[in-house]
Amino acid sequence: MRVRIEDVAKAAGVSMKTVSRVLNNEPTVRDATRERVQAAAKALNYRPDPSARRLAGRRSYLVALLYDNPSASYVMEALEGVVETCQAHHYGMMVQPLDYTDPELIAGIESLVAISKIDGLILTPPLTDMTALLDRLDELNIPHSCISPNNRRGGIGVTLQEHDAAQDMVSHLVELGHTRIAHIKGHSAHGASDWRLAGYRSGLRRAGLRYDPALVIDGEFSFDSGRAAAEALLALPERPTAIFAANDDMATGVMGVLHERGLSIPGDISVCGFDDTPISRQVFPALTTIHQPVREMAHEATLQLIKAIKDPASGTLVQLPYALQARQSTGPAPGT
Repeated sequence: MRVRIEDVAKAAGVSMKTVSRVLNNEPTVRDATRERVQAAAKALNYRPDPSARRLAGRRSYLVALLYDNPSASYVMEALEGVVETCQAHHYGMMVQPLDYTDPELIAGIESLVAISKIDGLILTPPLTDMTALLDRLDELNIPHSCISPNNRRGGIGVTLQEHDAAQDMVSHLVELGHTRIAHIKGHSAHGASDWRLAGYRSGLRRAGLRYDPALVIDGEFSFDSGRAAAEALLALPERPTAIFAANDDMATGVMGVLHERGLSIPGDISVCGFDDTPISRQVFPALTTIHQPVREMAHEATLQLIKAIKDPASGTLVQLPYALQARQSTGPAPGT
């Protein structure tokens, strides 16, 4: 026999409306009452009826994570953060991979929202920086939350000080005696690529080092583009002593090439990345990187979206901290 909301209310000694408020994580409930309702729901193994919730609230209680990102590690961490938050707030979720170059992208997203009755969208880069898409979502009053938007124009979501993080990574390399530091940029459509390149240049400037365009190679945030960039940097008349890739996937591509060439990491060349995805701790030597809390960022972006769905005046842009993870792939510059 299915446990009903009335059963939870009776067991907790409260009204059905109070149970509903607790299940929807509304703030207007006393802590003691919330705990009593949650304990009763757990004891009875109560599960909200999605159909009843939709009819009562005129919402689908469904959100969608949209992405176009070549880094599987990034997508998986973001997915975990969204899933955990949706489960905690009794929301369903769907995941939709997209091609940001598709001329029918915006129309496709409109169709997805209409057909699936989605309450709101979580956008990841580079979708977060598509002005036409954001304007259209605003025009249609479709709630959306952005992860790491480049243009922080008053929307909701979550950001990281990527410029400062990249600058700190360059400072770390300078402290180790490196003066010839290369940078592998991320995908040109991602705002993060611009922030990290700007931070790299600021780090050089702060150390009194000249910016050399020959040491900056375009990448795609993929393992293969990291390999290609490493080959280009090693072909220079004077190779760098340190390579800072804009994400961990590209950094591991660099490491693969260096291993194949018989070059020591970090004895001959130091390598570092950005994101602190699981691969950074699985390669040898362990990769120095910037910890970007992707899972927590996805959690926060989803939480802000749910707030905005419940109350359009709610939701904000939250900034989370980063941390430099110094590991074995960076060391003193040769000859120092």
